Amino acid sequence: MPKATKDSKPTVEMEKTYQPADIENRCYENWEASGFFAPTGKGKPYCIMIPPPNVTGTLHMGHAFQHTIMDALTRYHRMQGHNALWQPGTDHAGIATQMVVERQLEEAGQTRTGLGREAFLEKVWEWKNHSGNTISRQMRRMGDSVDWSRERFTMDEGLSRAVTEVFVRLYEEGLIYRGTRLVNWDPVLHTAVSDLEVISKEEDGHLWHFRYPLTSGDGYLVVATTRPETMLGDTAVAVHPDDERYRQLVGQTVRLPLADREIPIIADDYVDPEFGTGCVKITPAHDFNDYEIGLRHKLPQINIFTEGASISQNAPRPYQGLDRTEARRRVVADLDKLGLLEGIDDHKLMVPRGDRSGEIIEPFLTDQWFVKATELAGPAIEAVESGQIRFVPENWSKTYFEWMHNIQDWCISRQLWWGHRIPAWFDAAGNVYVGHDEADARARHSLDDTIPLHQDEDVLDTWFSSALWPFSTLGWPEQTPELKTFYPTTVLVTGFDIIFFWVARMIMMGLKFTGEVPFREVYITGLIRDHDGQKMSKSKGNVIDPLDLIDGIELEALLEKQTTGMMQPQLKSKIERATRKQFPDGIPEFGTDALRFTFAALASTGRDIRFDLNRVEGYRNFCNKLWNAARYVLMNVAPENSTAVRVDEYVPLSLPDRWIRSRLGKTIAAVQDHFGNYRFDLAAKALYEFTWNEYCDWYLELSKPALQDDSPEKPGTRRTLATVLEALLRCLHPVVPFITEEIWGKVAPVAGASGTSIMLQNFPSVDDFPADEQAETELAWLQAFILGVRQIRGEMDIAPNRRLPVLLRDLSGDDKRLLKAHSSRLTQLARIQSIEILDDDQEPPPSAMALMGGMKILVPMAGLIDVEAERQRLEKNRDRAQNNLGRTQGKLRNEQFMANAPPAVVDKERAKSAALEQEITQLNEQLARLDQL
Repeated sequence: MPKATKDSKPTVEMEKTYQPADIENRCYENWEASGFFAPTGKGKPYCIMIPPPNVTGTLHMGHAFQHTIMDALTRYHRMQGHNALWQPGTDHAGIATQMVVERQLEEAGQTRTGLGREAFLEKVWEWKNHSGNTISRQMRRMGDSVDWSRERFTMDEGLSRAVTEVFVRLYEEGLIYRGTRLVNWDPVLHTAVSDLEVISKEEDGHLWHFRYPLTSGDGYLVVATTRPETMLGDTAVAVHPDDERYRQLVGQTVRLPLADREIPIIADDYVDPEFGTGCVKITPAHDFNDYEIGLRHKLPQINIFTEGASISQNAPRPYQGLDRTEARRRVVADLDKLGLLEGIDDHKLMVPRGDRSGEIIEPFLTDQWFVKATELAGPAIEAVESGQIRFVPENWSKTYFEWMHNIQDWCISRQLWWGHRIPAWFDAAGNVYVGHDEADARARHSLDDTIPLHQDEDVLDTWFSSALWPFSTLGWPEQTPELKTFYPTTVLVTGFDIIFFWVARMIMMGLKFTGEVPFREVYITGLIRDHDGQKMSKSKGNVIDPLDLIDGIELEALLEKQTTGMMQPQLKSKIERATRKQFPDGIPEFGTDALRFTFAALASTGRDIRFDLNRVEGYRNFCNKLWNAARYVLMNVAPENSTAVRVDEYVPLSLPDRWIRSRLGKTIAAVQDHFGNYRFDLAAKALYEFTWNEYCDWYLELSKPALQDDSPEKPGTRRTLATVLEALLRCLHPVVPFITEEIWGKVAPVAGASGTSIMLQNFPSVDDFPADEQAETELAWLQAFILGVRQIRGEMDIAPNRRLPVLLRDLSGDDKRLLKAHSSRLTQLARIQSIEILDDDQEPPPSAMALMGGMKILVPMAGLIDVEAERQRLEKNRDRAQNNLGRTQGKLRNEQFMANAPPAVVDKERAKSAALEQEITQLNEQLARLDQL
């Protein structure tokens, strides 16, 4: 840290070291208790809706990344004078929450069905109220400035009313219907699930080839399948209409083995004649592609599975009741006995599994409720095409259009108990009546109380209520002041993986029920991966809890956390090994601000983001640098000298004062521009470079001579030290709120600022720090001169505190003018003993040289170094580097190493090789310079 001048007195106390744990909770509690997160009611509305995290969830790295961006935007616009609202809330997460509570019941020896629906739902609400708000506490640790007074829950009374209203209106318009269609079915949870809840991974399997005899007796067709048991539900064999091999067979039939049914041979363009034999078995009730073919050809749909994925009564009797795995074994064996098994091939295939149950998902024909999405999609497509909504980066609009132009009807019913129960009632004959409640349903359909009705047992898909989030949280269907003020909202910050499931549906529902888009811009974030680009997963030991980065965690505690719930010893051991490799010393405490700055710096427009602990450590050092700079400023700007920083009095400013103010103004402009373009990485870079390089490294060093008692520059420097730091803190605040709040409270009084919190101050204005090109040009010359002398010191290994004689030649007119103006600063800052300008014909003594444009900076070596000792030192270092390079290049030439080493390890060795080559080149250059002395 720069030292205070000897006459300065500490006036506003700051702790010697930066300790984020001592600051963060205290700051946040004060902000929240003071109501600073609520909209001010003044200025242009600015609103962000938080993507509601699951109430069962905890804050993961993706959340922390997105929340950093949303909070930075909210704080930035709040400081711009906007009426800013960041709306918080959580999602009821139907399947996830129900599973959590069911597991708790199992541990207590109870079951959901044993309790009954009402008692079970009471248990769920009890769990939610006592244990379901973990993520809200974690959001506070991240510094999220959401308006907690407006926190919503998708199952609360207001949002539930909105859900019912939307369902009833869509049903009345014929846009919601109940029908029998193919859905993703989880045979463990016994419910339909969305595509997002299905994880498809490549697994080893087989491809079975079966013979289907032609009914005419003239041979057979060979079909291939990865799921032999489904052949019991086949209703056709399809070939391509242009396939000459089978054209004459189209319209004929084959006899389906084991089922003893005749099924037709049909022609359809879907069939790939180049794959297998060119014949495809068609099972409309158990394959999504086959389902569409079946609709085109009006084929029967035979559902051969029960809800638990055993064989149903629609299949031949010998297979009824069998589990699907046993049925597969039996079907293959029986076909083999009949001589109809052509062959079996090993085959890799994508297997869909439920993300909650882990069980293989079945395409299953069942009665469900659907939304006619195609009729809602048109206006939603036009909204993006016309520019009413803008995707950032823009290329994500292509993904949006691709899905929207091929949209299918949306299955909105789920066979669960936890969720919004479908507002539909049935009579004994199965007729359906929809209404806001049973009384409304009776009134709408003129049904008296003597007709018994029972409500649909199903609940709505969680995404249905989430689709209403932007307007339901603001009070819709009531026309509330909040709805009128903040809708449409400003920007949605979300991941690319839910563009289909959430973003598109919010646009469709928003336009349908408010007549306006739900948001003006959609900022799509990348996916957080580890430093090697690998997806974070427990099995790889690279999962990081963001709160562990904030608070730190010892290795043993981390190991226990990573392996909690792992029952298999081999898997547990694997995770422990991976964790020890990733985090051999555990995770140190970095604090929230260092983590937030890391996320901002990584927020490029790419799809994937590599997270590296070294970056967090670097930004923790950045926070330390800022803290120490503030201590230096406060120790040199005492209260009795506060008139020196009063903004209403003229104080002459020195060149360094003018320069740092000009550079701050350009930094403010850059940050504003980058925030406007959602380039948080560039904003973080501009803030980092100004804070670390220009303010801390250069300006604070330049200020030392000016702070001496006899310096006429002292008043201006004091003012500049304080006012620039105060404005810089405001500029940094959206990204690093805690440290800036703590320091600002100390600096504001001596910088002429007032207020209770930095977050209520205005963002700094470029107009307060106008550009000064002359000052920037002159100081750039000064910097280049100082760096030239430092370069010679470094190359010649000369002690930094030793004063050096400097010779100059080939000076331009500007060089001479600037040298005359700033020779005093140069001698102090570069620790120069003397400066002499050589005549054109004057030969310099043996010297080390640095070029500065056309001017040569020379430092005579006589008496400064022992040339022979320096040569031996450099040669020793070169020999060491050459030996290391040989070993590294040997690895890279080793075919076995290159074939077996992970790509990250190979890349590391290549980088090491390049660094060693560069080091050797520099050492050779230094030795060559010695030869000239």
